[in-house]
Formats: sequence, structure tokens, C-alpha cells
Amino acid sequence: MNTLLISSPRRLVFSALALALSSGAVMAQSLSSTPSVSGQTTSASVVAAFAPSGTLRASINLGNPILAALDPHTHQPVGVSVDLANELAKRLGVPLQLVAVTSAGASVENVEQDKADIGFFAIDPKRGQIIEFTKPYVLIEGVYAVRNDSPIVSNAQVDQSGTTVAVSKGSAYDLFLSRELHHATLVRLPTSPGIVQGFVDQHLSVAAGIRQQLAKDAAKAGGMRLLDEHFMVIRQAMGLPKAKGAEAAQYLADFVEQMKASGFVAAALARHHIEGAGVAGKDD
Repeated sequence: MNTLLISSPRRLVFSALALALSSGAVMAQSLSSTPSVSGQTTSASVVAAFAPSGTLRASINLGNPILAALDPHTHQPVGVSVDLANELAKRLGVPLQLVAVTSAGASVENVEQDKADIGFFAIDPKRGQIIEFTKPYVLIEGVYAVRNDSPIVSNAQVDQSGTTVAVSKGSAYDLFLSRELHHATLVRLPTSPGIVQGFVDQHLSVAAGIRQQLAKDAAKAGGMRLLDEHFMVIRQAMGLPKAKGAEAAQYLADFVEQMKASGFVAAALARHHIEGAGVAGKDD
């Protein structure tokens, strides 16, 4: 697994409040609980839970172009997940380190193995055994692609004996299809961007993936078409190890809801020219 470590400068918010304090008790309170510009209170215990090393480590999956990609000019990770990580670090008052990987499975491993403090994942019950998820901030579609001359024209026709389906190992749709498909055979490939090439090279029946990535790669390969309906809606959320505790989990959950309600997520999607993904609603 190739891992790219990128650190941003430390962000500190200095307050003039201490100059006006005349009570030692008030001073102690100010040191243990700091209200951010958003009004969300950030306690010292929350900061310690998120960033025990003094730096917030965020796992970034470059294999999902909806969430993040490398900027072609700077070769640094950019995208909605990077923007959210930066904003969270800013509110916590700590520096940010991006731990970038090329697959969802590797990103999950970063958080499960304490190589990162937070991550950006599709919600899935298997992952939920160790990771505490927020509600989703973005919804994207998982779809199938086949060759133009394939007899498969609907999702219902995919789950047949002898059908081989290319998926990205450890992705949300790999986990979902592992539960939902009972007759077709899943062929697990290392990364999402490699699905179409693996589908072609191994002469597989179906390619499964994120609509935007799959459409782009299928058009490049030629001779392929996407099935009209999605087989799942992928609910992308933020997550942290359950071991970090309920207070940190609630803080992250509140943070995500604020980012959706304020328009931050919608603005990030627009800024990075992401099409086909929508901001999740409050009840999604």
C-alpha cells in the first residue's frame, strides 16, 4: 500500500479573551473549553481524542474521484474530503496531516490500525464494527457497466451463474454485492480506477463501480455501456475509531451536520466540479 503523508501548517486561533479575565475560575474554564467561530464548543478532551499526537491525521481515499484526487499541477490531494479535513483541523486548533491512499480498503485499514484518526467512508455494517460513522454528507450511485453486445440489460440479470463481476476490493460496493449477489462471481481488483482495465483484460461479464468513475473509464475503453439503474446508493460519511469515545463521535456527527446545513459541502462539490453526487439530506 503506497501512503502519501502531507502536513499542512498549524492553525491556531488566538483570543483576546484572556486579557480581560479577572477570575482564575474563568481562566480555567477558558482553557478546558473553546468555542469555535461556528459556535460548536471544542473541549480539551475532544481535541485530545481526535489528535492524541497533537496532529489530526486524516485518511484520504484517492481512489474515489467524488471525494478526492491529486491536483494535476501541485500533485497534492484536493477534494471535498480534503476540505472537510482542513475545516475540522481548523476548529480543533491543530495541524492536519493527510494520509493518502488509493483504495477504500486501505483507507479503512488506516483508521482501524491507528494510522489515521479520521477517515471518509461509505457507511457499511462490516466497517461499523470498529468505526463510528456520522450520517452521510454525500450520496453517490453504484452502477454496472457491460460490453455493448452483452445480453445483460437490467440489474436483475447480473446475478446469474457464470457471470463475473469486477469490483474494487474492500470498496462499499464490494461489501454490498458480497451480501446481495448469490450466483454471480465477484472478481476483486486492487483499485476503483483499475476496474475497467481489469474487466477488459480478464474478459469479465460486468464491471461495478461509482457511476462517474465507471462512465469515464468505460468511455475511454470504448465498446461499453452503463445499465440505467443504480444497484445501490452509496452513503459517504466521516468516521473515527469507536475507541475514541462518545464525546468525539458526537462532535464529529455535529460537525458534519453543520457542514451540510451551512452549504459547505455543496460549495466544495461545486468548487471541485463534481457532478452526479448530491449533498445528503438530514434523514438520509
